[in-house]
Amino acid sequence: MTPSDPPGFNALIHAPQRLRICAALLPVREIEFSALRDGLAVADSVLSKHLRVLDEAGYIRLSKPTGRGRARTWVSITASGRTAVLKHLDALRAMLGDVGA
Repeated sequence: MTPSDPPGFNALIHAPQRLRICAALLPVREIEFSALRDGLAVADSVLSKHLRVLDEAGYIRLSKPTGRGRARTWVSITASGRTAVLKHLDALRAMLGDVGA
C-alpha cells in the first residue's frame, strides 16, 4: 500500500489473476482446483503459484480430502480472505469515485 492508496487497498489481492481467483471464490463454499483452473482459463502452474501466495497470506484454504479415487484439491476462501477482498473492492470503488457519473 502506498500513501495515496485508500484504506483497504490490498496489493496482494489486486494482482489480476489473484483478484479473479478471489472473485470466483466469494460466491461459493469451495471449488475444485480443476474447475477453478478451467473457469479462469489458466495453466495449472499459474493457478498453483497464485493459490500459494493467497494461502500463505491466510486468505484461502487448500484441502485434499482422502477417499476413493484420485486425490483432488479443493479451494475455499477464509473469513479473513473474504474480509480482505471485500475491503479491497470497497477501496477500488473509492478510487473510482464519480468516474463515469
